[in-house]
Amino acid sequence: MKDLTSSVYNFEDLINGQYLYVDKTEYIWKLIRPYKGIYFMSRPRRFGKSLTVSTLKAIFQGKKDLFKGLAIHGKEYDWKEYPVIHLDMANCNAKNAVELEDFIFDMISGLADHFGVEIRGLSNATRFEFLIRDVVSAAGAPAVILLDEYDKPILNTLATPEVTACRDVLRGFYSPIKKCESLERFVFVTGVTKFSHVSLFSELNNLADITMYADYATMLGYTQQEFEDNFREEIDQTSARLKIPRGELLQKIKDWYDGYRFHAGAESVYNPVSLASFFLSGGEFNNYWFSTGTPSFLIELIRKQRFSFEEVLSKPVPGIAFSAFEVDRIDPLPLLLQTGYLTIRDAFEDFGMTFYNLAFPNFEVRSAFDTYLLNAYTGISKAALEGTSARLARNVRSGDVDSFMDDMRGFFASIPYDIQLPDEKYYQTVFFLLFLMLGVYIEAESRTGNGRIDAVAACGDWIYIFEFKLDRTADIALEQIKDKEYFLKYRHSGKRIILIGANFDTQKRQLAEWKQAPA
Repeated sequence: MKDLTSSVYNFEDLINGQYLYVDKTEYIWKLIRPYKGIYFMSRPRRFGKSLTVSTLKAIFQGKKDLFKGLAIHGKEYDWKEYPVIHLDMANCNAKNAVELEDFIFDMISGLADHFGVEIRGLSNATRFEFLIRDVVSAAGAPAVILLDEYDKPILNTLATPEVTACRDVLRGFYSPIKKCESLERFVFVTGVTKFSHVSLFSELNNLADITMYADYATMLGYTQQEFEDNFREEIDQTSARLKIPRGELLQKIKDWYDGYRFHAGAESVYNPVSLASFFLSGGEFNNYWFSTGTPSFLIELIRKQRFSFEEVLSKPVPGIAFSAFEVDRIDPLPLLLQTGYLTIRDAFEDFGMTFYNLAFPNFEVRSAFDTYLLNAYTGISKAALEGTSARLARNVRSGDVDSFMDDMRGFFASIPYDIQLPDEKYYQTVFFLLFLMLGVYIEAESRTGNGRIDAVAACGDWIYIFEFKLDRTADIALEQIKDKEYFLKYRHSGKRIILIGANFDTQKRQLAEWKQAPA
């Protein structure tokens, strides 16, 4: 059994260190087999992008011996050595354009030293262009350019006034990739997001964005078969250690860490960091990938823009949601998709357009993201939120309406006065997020033949139908459910239906009262 790692991303180190490597070289061979290729692939952070870049680097350096036993070793390929210009932006922590220019200059200087060429030019863009030309001239072979995490400097500054200047620096710096196209054998660019007005996308008209290509949808991450084939011993050992039947363990691991889908028709994949961390921890189910760096600006952006998770998770979105976006007009939806917090559940075509139904990929992301988001909406600590959710879950599952609504009252009363917003949407969103955190199915603004139900939650033997009012009465809310017969939609569900009318008091900023009735 080979060692596992969640921290080694260098292909040569993985192979020489006898670490487990799930063979993805069949995909890589398809990329490098043509005479030339210029590709871009977006994937969430810590999903194998840097390892893919490192693997490509070893191939183009002609290190065939490292690939013994892997798919590419037996393929038709000449293993010719090329000069590899590796630009790694992952470690860039620049907070403004000046710091970014300094980082780029240092990177170009290091590459010039490595290849034994002089630094020429008065700007980083011209220095990079001369570097490519001089390296190709010295090697007598076209260059391979590998650009890892191209967008890291933009993401560093996305919520600051510096973002436009940093984007413009990168636009100039990356432009020689287009200018020197005739001198390049292969170009591969990775990132988390796709930003407009970066020269990679506005000038490289032959760049193939394979982010959502069906043929490469499972190139990063592990399919179910890859997981079970490569982690067989770890699975068996963990099953014995936890005294959980193998099939039950596999399903639980799948619920926690699988679910990322990068093409509507493709198989979902597991997060590689989460899987490795799970087994390295001895089989402890925990939030591994999520805890490695959730951007606080994204959480704050969602809160400020009053982004509606209820709507996005219940209604299809058009394909344009996956496209590039402007740094000065940030839409949370493409950012959530590209960063991996939401993923494709399925898709359909209508009026010549593709529409996607979205979902959280798995329990790890859903529960952790919801906790972080609730913390932003309420100011209540993550530890306190987890304590509240445990009590709520018990009462919701048992059908004890008065107890869980009383818990809700206490929860809303504990939200600091200056955080609450005096409108129904705020209270409805917090209510929705609380149920989501419990792992309870909840649908907001559920449509019926006679209007929309504020919220419907289903758990165990129960279906709860909620109507919320602001500064009115619980009786009015309950009567609306009855008058419009919202419950008819669920009459044949085989579950017990409870109608709940609730009223929020905006002066006291709390859940003032509720009334319940059977359907």
